[in-house]
Amino acid sequence: MIISQTLEEKVKQQIETVYDPEIDTINIVDLGMLGNVSILAKKVTVELLPTFLGCPALGIIKENVIKAISELNEVEEVVVNYINTPPWTSASITEKGREALKQFGIAPPPIQLESDGSWQVDCPYCGSPYNTLENIFGPSACRSLLYCKECKNPFEAMKPISIL
Repeated sequence: MIISQTLEEKVKQQIETVYDPEIDTINIVDLGMLGNVSILAKKVTVELLPTFLGCPALGIIKENVIKAISELNEVEEVVVNYINTPPWTSASITEKGREALKQFGIAPPPIQLESDGSWQVDCPYCGSPYNTLENIFGPSACRSLLYCKECKNPFEAMKPISIL
C-alpha cells in the first residue's frame, strides 16, 4: 500500500529543514516558532511566532521558509507572516529542541520560573546547577552569559519568556 503525504504534511516537513541562523542545531519548528499553515489552491501561508521582536534573524528565517516551501512542485506562492498572538514563550521549545540547544552549548530556558521570578538553568556541558549569571545581556537579545562553578566553563542560556 502506498501512502502519500498531504501537501500540508510536505509543507511542514520543508519548514523543519529551516534552522535558526544563529543556532544551527535547532530548526524553527523545535524552537516553537511555527504557528499555523494554511493552504488555498497552490498558495501556502505560514504564520510564525517570533522569539524576540526585533531579532535580526527574522528576515533570514522568513526568506529560508519561503525558499524551502517553494521547492515543492505543488506550490506556486508562499506568504510568511510573523504573528504576536499567541506570543512565543520558552515553553514552546520542544524536548528535541531543548536537547539541540544543549548540543550547541546553550542551556535551554527553564520551563517554569521560580516564585520570585528568578530562574535557574543547568550547565549544558556538565549538567551542574551550580552556576552564576555573569551578564543578563548576552551576544543576542534572547541569551544571557553564565559561568559554571563545577566545570569552570562559561556558557550561554536562553532567557526564559513566559506569560504571567
